[in-house]
Amino acid sequence: MEYRKAIFIDKDGTLIPNIPYNVDPEKITLSAKATEGLVKLQNRGFLLVIITNQSGVAKGLFKERELERVRFKIETLLTLDQIHLSGFYVCPHHPEGSIHKYAIKCNCRKPSSGLFFKAAKELSINLSQSWMIGDILNDVEAGNRAGCKSILLNNGNETEWKNGYFRKPAYIADDISQAADFILSNSFYGKHSKQYLPIANRQVQI
Repeated sequence: MEYRKAIFIDKDGTLIPNIPYNVDPEKITLSAKATEGLVKLQNRGFLLVIITNQSGVAKGLFKERELERVRFKIETLLTLDQIHLSGFYVCPHHPEGSIHKYAIKCNCRKPSSGLFFKAAKELSINLSQSWMIGDILNDVEAGNRAGCKSILLNNGNETEWKNGYFRKPAYIADDISQAADFILSNSFYGKHSKQYLPIANRQVQI
């Protein structure tokens, strides 16, 4: 079996602007430079896969089926630039939820990495050649725990900055396009083992 490489992308605050608990397709737009970056990655053979926590389901704010409209709107917007989404993986759980069947501690809610392993199995993905892009360190941790390399978007959405073994990103980018440039300029065949931060347009090892 031939395994493929993928870009795992957080949805809210990363691929699209964060509107808390929104399932109204009319309010969904793509983040600045998102398509620019995704086109670059897709053209280099990466699958594009969304991994998203949707605790609004567990909290009773919307139904799980309503996320299908969200997925359809995102896919429609991406199609305008001939970008294909290979997967859309959702964790609907939250341990403090009000809907009993979703109010559990699961292994799919980021920073856990269950959805990455599910996607890898279903889509034949080599996680060690794949990357996670997200706007908070829970995204970074989830990707790192799955064996990917992870990039943090520095857009102000991370507020806690809790340190941990898995919570150090390989790179901090301003947007998905900048993240794509870093990914494509670094080896994803095993030589990439260092960690960097952008300082004055240079990559400085930390």
